[in-house]
Amino acid sequence: MTPSTGRNASPGRVALAWGVHAFTASGAVVATVALLAIASGDFRSAVLLMLVALTIDAVDGTLARRVEVERVLPSFDGRRLDDMVDYINYVLVPAVFLVATGALSHWAWAALPVLASAYGFSQSAAKTDDDFFLGFPSYWNVIAIYVWLLEVPPPWATATIALFAALVFVPLKYVYPSKMPVLRRTTAALALGCTALVTYAVLNREQADSLHLVEISLLFPVYYLAVSWRFGGLHRADR
Repeated sequence: MTPSTGRNASPGRVALAWGVHAFTASGAVVATVALLAIASGDFRSAVLLMLVALTIDAVDGTLARRVEVERVLPSFDGRRLDDMVDYINYVLVPAVFLVATGALSHWAWAALPVLASAYGFSQSAAKTDDDFFLGFPSYWNVIAIYVWLLEVPPPWATATIALFAALVFVPLKYVYPSKMPVLRRTTAALALGCTALVTYAVLNREQADSLHLVEISLLFPVYYLAVSWRFGGLHRADR
């Protein structure tokens, strides 16, 4: 079956739309390579690949809106593709990473993010009408990277995983960075700075440790949670 295209969509715009979808799908390829790196014990490469996947996901939505992929390729569900790729990169890869690095008290604890996020991703209201994530948005890759970089002891890492797995079910609203009505540029700049610091820490571990770069980069997750509480807070269905 040949996918239909939107009316008045030029061949160039159609090509761009398919290019955006291919870019999103490339995240699954990155995830596959990350899993291979984990299997071989190359955890540094796995973390770098998780950061690449994060970067792809951070920009593909903006590209999709710019190209108007829904209008140009109405028969292709880009949201479903994005959810599939995100579940692999944000849930499965970090869960395997946490087990392989010995970060958890027992491998079975990895079932918490896998099951909680399966529930979260399947909710029709996973994103609210005012463009917030509802419940913790399964940033397990971010948690896994910090657990590894900070060498968090397994009991504390397990407790952290359990806490955020529970937060998937709590109807708190978390900001969707690329759709924030305010502070969008500030958030993007801080996210970029955080990613740069973490990447440098992965590549230059000793120097980063001496400068406490990983600890400094934690300012962005703290900012993200604070902004989410300020502008999102508890979701009320009657609003």
